[in-house]
Amino acid sequence: MNMRRTTIKDVAEAAGVGVATVSRVLSGGSASPATRERVLTVAAQLDYRPSALGRNLRQQRSGGIGLLLPDITDTFYGRLADGVLACARSAGEPVILGATGDDPEREAELIGMLLEQGVDRVIAIPSGDGETWAPTLRAGLTTVFAHRLAAGRDDVPAVLADDRAGVRTAVDYLTGLGHRRIAYLGGPGQEQRLSVFRQALGALVDEDLIVSARGSRDSAYAVAAGLLQRRPDLTAVLAGGNLLGEAAVLAARELDLRVPRDLSLIMFDDVPWAELCSPPLTVIAQPAQDIGYRAAELVLRAGPRRPRSVLLPTELMVRGSCAPRGISRSPR
Repeated sequence: MNMRRTTIKDVAEAAGVGVATVSRVLSGGSASPATRERVLTVAAQLDYRPSALGRNLRQQRSGGIGLLLPDITDTFYGRLADGVLACARSAGEPVILGATGDDPEREAELIGMLLEQGVDRVIAIPSGDGETWAPTLRAGLTTVFAHRLAAGRDDVPAVLADDRAGVRTAVDYLTGLGHRRIAYLGGPGQEQRLSVFRQALGALVDEDLIVSARGSRDSAYAVAAGLLQRRPDLTAVLAGGNLLGEAAVLAARELDLRVPRDLSLIMFDDVPWAELCSPPLTVIAQPAQDIGYRAAELVLRAGPRRPRSVLLPTELMVRGSCAPRGISRSPR
């Protein structure tokens, strides 16, 4: 006999809705009357008994920290996770790790699973908006965001790097070298960086030089290569993360563009391979491990009063991938 316990995903599939919708209904959130009735009926039929969503009782929780990251293979996120694990280990707290793939629906599914497993605390690099995180907060779980915020959730404490200073310093450096056609290669969750990029460039902003990729290597490469082919007049690129910087380096190599003679490049994240490039890449370094450690400190020490958010400094590390603007390369 199959005695497998019914999960929130089972309820979502049977009701024909997403996991996030089931989480909202069972935690008292917003949903249409018809959707609410369908979800509750299916939950009853499947004998679904949520351990945290249905009953907000701390004594039923198993403890531990849930850690949600976009990509566990990304060096930056790996170092951030290492900081969380180091702090949690010193406190004797287990950590449950999940990878969202920067997909809000997958994130909602993992949130539901963490609630089912009865964890006490959650640290996340959020992909979804504030509504995605409503079930976690309504269930009373201590939640801290790291590296970026969820839209509409200013009430959740966060540990962030100083993106504003990092972008402004990079743009000032490039414009000081004479660059005027500067592109921004972005990805998920980089709204603040992009906003500061536009502000820092002011009248020099060319919206055609601002492009965005999804959270995958294939998407990043396709967007970077398309940008460099479409706009042979651009002279510099600011990549919003190490995955995007890697894509820019590969695309430039494939198109026989020389860094920095044909193209100056600055990348967010000081990952080990950045120094191994030829030439080594100029980067905006973020304290990834410290972000993770401080986020774990916040989530473990949270009491009745909401902990204060933390802003950590960034640093422009000048290497060999930028040079004064020369003669624009000829269109291909």
